[in-house]
Amino acid sequence: MTIFQAFILGLAQGLGEFLPISSSAHLILIPWLLHWPDPGLTFDVALHIGTLFAVIAFFYKDWLLLLRHGLGKGLTTKEGKMFWFLIIASIPGAVAGALLEQKAETTFRSPLIIGIMLIIMGLILYLADRFSAKQQESDTISFGQSFTIGVSQALAIIPGVSRSGITMTSGLFMGLTREEAARFSFLLSTPIILGAGLLKLRHLSSDAINPSFIVGILTAAIVGFLVIGLLLKWLRKSNFLPFVWYRLLLGAFVITIFLVRR
Repeated sequence: MTIFQAFILGLAQGLGEFLPISSSAHLILIPWLLHWPDPGLTFDVALHIGTLFAVIAFFYKDWLLLLRHGLGKGLTTKEGKMFWFLIIASIPGAVAGALLEQKAETTFRSPLIIGIMLIIMGLILYLADRFSAKQQESDTISFGQSFTIGVSQALAIIPGVSRSGITMTSGLFMGLTREEAARFSFLLSTPIILGAGLLKLRHLSSDAINPSFIVGILTAAIVGFLVIGLLLKWLRKSNFLPFVWYRLLLGAFVITIFLVRR
């Protein structure tokens, strides 16, 4: 992989991991559309490390508070409850990833499936954004609400669904405001990204670390950090409609290209 390709894919990861547009879909579609070689497991590790750095750097104060209360005071404070809600809500996604890892690397990578899921989940995001109550703050979320959002995260094993997209959509359906749905989604992403990164890290050897690997990490980390802040700011005053349109147009484009190439 060239450094330019690493930069483009790192950019796609940084944007797609936190915007509701599916990073996994873009990491499959970009090489498919441009006839680039498969970046492979090593680069996948790099991208996970990059986005993990981004979300930890942005929310480190929140996580320090959650850890202190969660491990020290248990469920007696709202921060302690939030910590354990996030941990438990991460379990369905982790289980789905472990059970469906092979399909995620084969069947689910079909551009046709990705195009269809981009459209379907885009429409569901529109419905949630348009008709949900959008009144609740994330620090008042219940165990049932957080676990439901966690269960929805398991669907993100299918490229095109979008981990951030499905959890934000579920958060909206649970009554969270747009900004709070995004914030909860980002906090929930930390354990799952950490777990995925550690799982893949066991396959990494020191001689696999090269300039493209470093570029991928840095690009995904910097772009991801900026995107988190910009999206939270955007959602204070606006809605998810631009991302809905993007998903619909990209999905239609991918399906068209897939059918033409057959």
